[in-house]
Amino acid sequence: MMMNFSMKRFMGAFAAAILAAASMVPAASAMFEPRMAANDTFEVTIIHTNDTHAHLDNIARRITAIKQVRAQKPNSLLVDAGDVFSGTLYFNEFHGLADLEFMNTAGYDVMTFGNHDFDKGTGTLSHFVKKARFPFVSANVNFSKDTHLSNRFHEKAITGKPENGNIYQGIIKEVNGEKLGIFGLTTAETMVISNPGPDVIFENYREQAKKAVADLKKKGANKIIALSHLGYDDGGGDNDLTLAKEVEGIDVIVGGHSHTKLDVPMIDKTGTEPTIIVQANEYGQFLGTLDVTFDQNGKVIEYAGKLTDLDQKINNAYVFADDPEASQILAKKYKPAVAEKQRKVIGTAAVDLIGDRPDARVGETNLGNLMTDAILAKAKTVRPDTVIAFQHGGGIRISIPAGKITLDKVIELMPFGTSLAIMKLTGAEIKQALEFSVKDTPKPFGGFLQVSGLKFTYDSRQPAGQRVQSIEVKEDGRHYVPIVPSKTYVVATNTYTAKGGDGIKILAKAYQEGRVSEPGYVDWETFVEYVGSQPNHTVSPLVEGRIIDLAK
Repeated sequence: MMMNFSMKRFMGAFAAAILAAASMVPAASAMFEPRMAANDTFEVTIIHTNDTHAHLDNIARRITAIKQVRAQKPNSLLVDAGDVFSGTLYFNEFHGLADLEFMNTAGYDVMTFGNHDFDKGTGTLSHFVKKARFPFVSANVNFSKDTHLSNRFHEKAITGKPENGNIYQGIIKEVNGEKLGIFGLTTAETMVISNPGPDVIFENYREQAKKAVADLKKKGANKIIALSHLGYDDGGGDNDLTLAKEVEGIDVIVGGHSHTKLDVPMIDKTGTEPTIIVQANEYGQFLGTLDVTFDQNGKVIEYAGKLTDLDQKINNAYVFADDPEASQILAKKYKPAVAEKQRKVIGTAAVDLIGDRPDARVGETNLGNLMTDAILAKAKTVRPDTVIAFQHGGGIRISIPAGKITLDKVIELMPFGTSLAIMKLTGAEIKQALEFSVKDTPKPFGGFLQVSGLKFTYDSRQPAGQRVQSIEVKEDGRHYVPIVPSKTYVVATNTYTAKGGDGIKILAKAYQEGRVSEPGYVDWETFVEYVGSQPNHTVSPLVEGRIIDLAK
């Protein structure tokens, strides 16, 4: 029977104490276990983040938590699986360099690139890379022809001596004398959902992963970690589940992109050795930790992982106190500029924009129409054949009075920072989603769907599931035609709804079947962009009969 972690730590500490006494090593060093004998096991803790998206208001708590883990588990690595960029005013103002200062302060060991890290092009990304006090890994992204990053890119290179601010296929990190191989992967969807430019080449992730594993093992690393920005189960054609099943030799996948909250690690046993997959949700709310025990051949024999909620409170006080240094940097260097930007006027509402509860949860509202029009417009820049947009009423938090629209009011309207998702749904599936949407009317329901590019009628007097009477789609952008149950339509929404939020199971099914692409684009940024594109930055949406209850 294998010992659990607690027993092994006790035995390791006991052995270390005996060795310390024998060699006259000071007692304080007993917490650092000596290099394992060839026949013994090796434990390491992987501290991981992903998809932080410039959410820095709790960064001081994150650094406190990181320091606590390191103090308890000195055999550790701190890694990030991408998408530091885009999502809050901290990024709009500082283009990732605010995040980078805190990552440097925290002492990250390595990072891979997310799709949103290319949102401002490689010129902006290059400033982030060059000032980083840690290296980057990317096995399937080739920067050799890129003007801004070619001089930082070491093509197909595996190194045990990585330089900060440089990009490698993979690196070898020594932890207490043991070699850990680390490589990175980024979704190829980046080419169409972000702005990497024509000179950045995204190569086949499976082929490059196999090559990276082989090259790392040739260099003597038999414990392999993939930093993956593919998505846990993303439908874009590449994801962590496929990676684990089809590429032998990866021990741990630290994931990102899909914003998946894996409260406990997932294990894939497809190959001769198991692969552990972890991901820490989004926006820096959680700090992930994974304790892994390897045998002498580099095979995972035990693991234990968890997500720590950095925003948890007890008696109205945060469990994790702010790190004093980080807190001071945030307050003095970055927060004032963000607070000023929040007061910025982004446009004008010529009419009251109605969205507060219960309005947006029981029927069509002009603000719901405006928000879905914004979603549809943004989706069309990615997929021109997108014809429909949905916005759940529960994601419309306030009404906005006629007059100037400030940025802080927009963020209050959409505080969750959900991002764009584009789905393929049949007409029959769209009908099922709409039936679920109106199942509770006239009672309010957070899953009530505001719509664009579509109009429908329903009868709230009928039984739930039999209420929708007609659906028409504006396929050409001008004329409504009856929906065809067997036809496939491209539908834009947010990731919360696309994953079946509010219990819309038919959408969750589409997501699970890989019929969803996640370009990103945070909802409030999409809204601001759309308002700014209107004549004189002025909006005056109407209730125009997109949703009609025949019972009224």
